[in-house]
Amino acid sequence: MQKKNLFIIGLNAFNRARLEALNGADDVAFHGVLTYEEVTEQDEYPVMELLHKAEKRLSEFQGTVDGVIGYMDFPVSTLVPVLSERFGLRSASIDAFIKCEHKYWSRLEQKQVIPDHIPAFCLFDPFGDDPAATITLEYPYWIKPVKSFGSHLGFRIRNREDLEQALPVIREQITRISRPFDRLIDHLNLDMPDAVRGVNAHYFLAEELIGGLQCTLEGCMYDHELYTHGIVDSIRYPNRPAFFRYQYPSALPRRIQEQMAGICKTFLRHIGFNNSSFNMEFFWNRKSGKIYMLEVNTRVAQHHSELFLKVDGVSNHQVPVDLALGRVPVLPDRKGDFRVAAACFYREFENARVDRVPGPDEVARIEKRIPGTIIQIDVTPGMMLSELPEQDSYSYICALLYLGADNQKTLLKNYQTCLNALNFKMVPVSDSS
Repeated sequence: MQKKNLFIIGLNAFNRARLEALNGADDVAFHGVLTYEEVTEQDEYPVMELLHKAEKRLSEFQGTVDGVIGYMDFPVSTLVPVLSERFGLRSASIDAFIKCEHKYWSRLEQKQVIPDHIPAFCLFDPFGDDPAATITLEYPYWIKPVKSFGSHLGFRIRNREDLEQALPVIREQITRISRPFDRLIDHLNLDMPDAVRGVNAHYFLAEELIGGLQCTLEGCMYDHELYTHGIVDSIRYPNRPAFFRYQYPSALPRRIQEQMAGICKTFLRHIGFNNSSFNMEFFWNRKSGKIYMLEVNTRVAQHHSELFLKVDGVSNHQVPVDLALGRVPVLPDRKGDFRVAAACFYREFENARVDRVPGPDEVARIEKRIPGTIIQIDVTPGMMLSELPEQDSYSYICALLYLGADNQKTLLKNYQTCLNALNFKMVPVSDSS
C-alpha cells in the first residue's frame, strides 16, 4: 500500500521521532515543508514569503499531498489552514482559525454564546495618545496583544504606573508579530464584522483578572463532534505570573472537566471549527465555582506531547495526524510507563549573564539516573538572559525538564534532584561588566 504523505510545518528531529512512533505511522511518510529555523525566533516573520515558499514546495512535490499540520504558534498555526485550503486538504476553515487567532474577534464571538465564561474586556491602542484613558476596566487587570504569542507581552497592570512602564516595551516589540499577521489578514481578505475590520494586530486587550486553578483542555472537532484527549494542569510559581510546570493528568474534578468540554463544544460549533485539533485554556475558581475560558489555540501544544507519551503511551501528535488523514482520533488511555508526567521549567526572574551551563555528558548522566527524564537547555555561556526570544514579561526560561513518575511527590523530588545536579551559573547584571 502506498504511504500517505503528511507535511509538517517546522518539523525538527525531536518531534519527528514522536511522529514516527505514532500508531499507524508505518503507513505515513512525514515531510518537513518549512524548516524549524524558518518559522521560529525571527526578528520579524516574513509571513508572505513563507507562505509562497511552502506553496511552491508542496506544488513541486513528486507525489500526493495528503495533509498539512503544525504544532507551533504563529506563523505556523495560521499557515496550516491557508495551505490546507489551497491544496484541498482536511482542516477547519481559515475563517474559523482566525476567529481563534485574532483574540479580540474571538472574545466577541465568545460573548455571543458563552458570556458567563469569559472575563470583562475592552480594546485599546498602545500607540494612542493616552491609552489609559480608553481602558474601561478598574485596576488591576491583565493586558495582552490582539495577536498573542504564548505569554509574550502579557502584563499584569496594578495601576497607571505599571501601564506606563509596559507601553514602551510593547511599542518596541509588538510589530515583530503584528505586522506579519496584518499582512496575512490583508492577503486573506476575510469577511470580518465591522467591529473587527479596523482592529489591527498591534491593538491590545485589557481583561478583568480571573484567578483559580488553571488548565488546558486538549481536543479536536471531528465531523462536528468534540473529542477530548486530555486536560493538563498549568501550575505557576507561588505569587508569580510565570508557569512552573505543566502536569498531566489533571487533578480537577471530573464534573469540572466535563463542564469545560461543554464550553469548548459550544464555542467551536458556533464558529464552525471542524476537523482540526485545538487547546483551550481555562481557570476554575474553586470558591465561586466559576469557570472562565482564557483563550483557544488552534493546535495541540508541543510542550504537552511528551506528557501524553509518558502517561498514555502515545504523543498528542496522534490527533492532528489522524485528523489530516481522515481517521477518528483516539489516544490510548493510561498505557504509558508513568502515572503522572510534567514539563517543568527552570527560570530566572532577573536578567543575568550566563556563565556556565551543563554540558551534554552531564545532561546524559542525569537523564540516565532518573528514567524518563529529558532535559532541554535553552541558554549558552556568555549570553545575556535578556537576549532570549519570545519570553514572558517576568522571567527567562533557561531549561525545560520533562519528567515522569508514579506520583506527584516523586515527580517534584526528581525535578529538584535534576536542578541541583545541573549546575548552572548566572552572573547578575550588576556584576557582569
